[in-house]
Amino acid sequence: MAESRIVVENREHLWFLLAQAAHLEHMVMCQYLFAAFTLRDDDEMTPEQADAVGRWRGQLHEIAVQEMLHLALVANVMSAIGAAPTFTRANFPQGSGWFPPGLQMRLLPFGDEALRHFLFLERPEGMDREDVFTSELDVLVTPLGEHEAFPRLQDFGTVGHLYRGIEGGLRHLAGTLGERILFCGNPRAQATPELFRWPELIAVTDLASACAAIEEIIEQGEGARGDWRDAHYGRFLAMYEEFQALDFQAAHPALPMFVRQPYDVVEPQPLITDSATLEVAEQCNLAYEVVLQILLRFFTHTDETDEQLEALIDAAIGLMADVLRPLGTALTRMPAGPDHPGRTAGPSFEMYYLMTNTVPWREPAWILLVERLQVLRGRCPSPVGDRVAETIAALSQHIPAELRQL
Repeated sequence: MAESRIVVENREHLWFLLAQAAHLEHMVMCQYLFAAFTLRDDDEMTPEQADAVGRWRGQLHEIAVQEMLHLALVANVMSAIGAAPTFTRANFPQGSGWFPPGLQMRLLPFGDEALRHFLFLERPEGMDREDVFTSELDVLVTPLGEHEAFPRLQDFGTVGHLYRGIEGGLRHLAGTLGERILFCGNPRAQATPELFRWPELIAVTDLASACAAIEEIIEQGEGARGDWRDAHYGRFLAMYEEFQALDFQAAHPALPMFVRQPYDVVEPQPLITDSATLEVAEQCNLAYEVVLQILLRFFTHTDETDEQLEALIDAAIGLMADVLRPLGTALTRMPAGPDHPGRTAGPSFEMYYLMTNTVPWREPAWILLVERLQVLRGRCPSPVGDRVAETIAALSQHIPAELRQL
């Protein structure tokens, strides 16, 4: 499959592409988490089916964690070239605007459609594979001219195609600007494998480490130069083939349900009307928001100590595993509402606004984080609420006593 050349002639072109990559990794991760949350855990499955569902859930979580790693690697490259990492994104569903029109972003329960969609997203560069969605928009993305000063959407057929364009842009600008000028970011801003406890995480300080970070993303997703069997594509293909062979209802019939119509989506989206479901959905959205705020603070920190940075990472990882996961899973077991009989709800990972960083000064930024956690704690019953309280206590230790509001 022929793929067009991605043009990078200045730092802003590269910055724009990296922001697109961050949005893409973020939305792909949410899709995998949604599918994992929907998988059944009842006693009505056969032992063979239950064993398969358990493995699929574990694999989806592992792949979603690797997408988080990819997002961290993109953030490191952004920081290295002097660009602020971003954790904002468009709401689901998205079919154009943020990405080329052929790239659809939808939340789907685990099943045939979801797995075929995941295979399309992770397919190796140059592979022609159809998605379950087709774009209704006849949009032609014209190539970026080399003399255009402002960045804009460029066409890319695969995730690998986008990253090869970024890699080519890094090499080109290192040659034209000079490596030291291109990588002007503060090395202290880098997420390190020691802090994240991810050996695959690469701190980016020069062209070699930037290209190594890009290669890590490509190899985990589509495989090293076409060797995709152990990469995400190969793992999804094996999952899809096993699912087809077993042929059973492996997931709850979940819909991504919104608390309110998303501000950036034109088409009306399903809204929650059941009061109990609405309460859990708001808890889930709050947990998701505060995780993003904590991660954003980590990747745009100023004078935090290593101990404080570790506290931020521990808080984000703990909230994802012990708060966001159980809330998202519970939501897929709850009724979608009378307008959608026979369907359950599901987390929409709702974005209520364009998320930006807090102020650069540490103390007010941390106060805001703890304050938002307190709002979440006030809405969550035990044991989830107890886990939020532990996070509040851990982060509050790094705020002056006179400014704490426990």
